[in-house]
Amino acid sequence: MLRILVLIVGLVLIGFIAWWFFGKHAVATETASVTNDVQQVDVDVNGGYSPERIVLKRGIPAVLNFTRRDSSSCLDRVVFPDFGINRELPQGEKQVIKVDTSKTGEFQWACGMDMFHGKLIIK
Repeated sequence: MLRILVLIVGLVLIGFIAWWFFGKHAVATETASVTNDVQQVDVDVNGGYSPERIVLKRGIPAVLNFTRRDSSSCLDRVVFPDFGINRELPQGEKQVIKVDTSKTGEFQWACGMDMFHGKLIIK
C-alpha cells in the first residue's frame, strides 16, 4: 500500500513539474498608450516581469519604464540583445529605456541570467 501511495505522489509531482516548466501559462500583455507622440509602458519587476508581453506601434518613439521591486540579483539587469541594451535595474528606482521602433517584429528581453523573459512586439 505504501509503494502505491509513493508511486501516486511521485507521478503527481512529475506532472506538476512538467506543467510548471513546459505548460502554457497566461501571459500579461499590454499595448502601449500614446501620449504626446510617445508610447510608454510601465514594467513591474517583481519575481518576473509584468507585463511580460508589450505591443508597440512601429515608427512612434517608445519608452519602457522598468521598476525593480525584487531583491534577487537575477533581476538586477535587463537585456534586449536585438537592440544592444544591457541596463542595470537598481531596486526601487524607475529606469527609463528607450526602444527603437523603426522595424516590425518580435524581440525578446531577459534578465541578466537569462532566467526571466519578456517579449516586445512591434507592429
